Amino acid sequence: MLFNPPLSHGILVKRYQRFLADVQLESGEIITLHCPNTGSMRNCNAPGARVLFSDSGNHQRKYRHTLEAVATPSGAWAGVNTSRANLLVQELIENQEIDTLQGYATCRREVRYGTENSRVDFLLEGHSHGAACYVEVKNVTLEADSRQVQFPDAVTERGRKHLRELMGVCARGHRAILFFCVQHSSAEFFSPADEIDPAYGTVLREASAAGVEVMAWAARISAQESRLERKVNLNL
Repeated sequence: MLFNPPLSHGILVKRYQRFLADVQLESGEIITLHCPNTGSMRNCNAPGARVLFSDSGNHQRKYRHTLEAVATPSGAWAGVNTSRANLLVQELIENQEIDTLQGYATCRREVRYGTENSRVDFLLEGHSHGAACYVEVKNVTLEADSRQVQFPDAVTERGRKHLRELMGVCARGHRAILFFCVQHSSAEFFSPADEIDPAYGTVLREASAAGVEVMAWAARISAQESRLERKVNLNL
């Protein structure tokens, strides 16, 4: 994913009201950005942290700039714009960069499925083996240390619901994949954040045992581009 124009640099003053962030520019000017992240942004929202932000160029927008990435305590970039996660995963699928997701004829987004009124991020169909493949994407930014990231960064009943739906997919004979889009530039290991939401960790392990495939890929993040480029080791 190329950024055109490239992202701009600033310093985080504060994040507030969930969807707003004040950022100081090199000139000293402070501007307010849209913050597209409903999570806690734990460990990537400290005042004084370096940030990257985009400019829509749309002067009709109340907040024309968008917070894209924040430097974590270890100095890594964490991509906090959750709307980027599905686009990054879609690039991998369309470019056939994941061996186990090759061979599907179609890829649909936001398809209704399951018994709990859910929408799956991607539905892959038309493979020679006949089974469909349901892919649920989760954005990961929580830094446990410079090499390990975790999910979730807050208690998530919605996340547990999606795991139950994916287990139902497996029970019906289809493939189900939970894809952790790790927008963290130095991550090497992933684990569930049991201290934050132990119930999520429990259901994640149940889902894995029931046949849900868990994947995690980490992104390279810069002012010029963001791209998922490497697998992250799983420690469930």
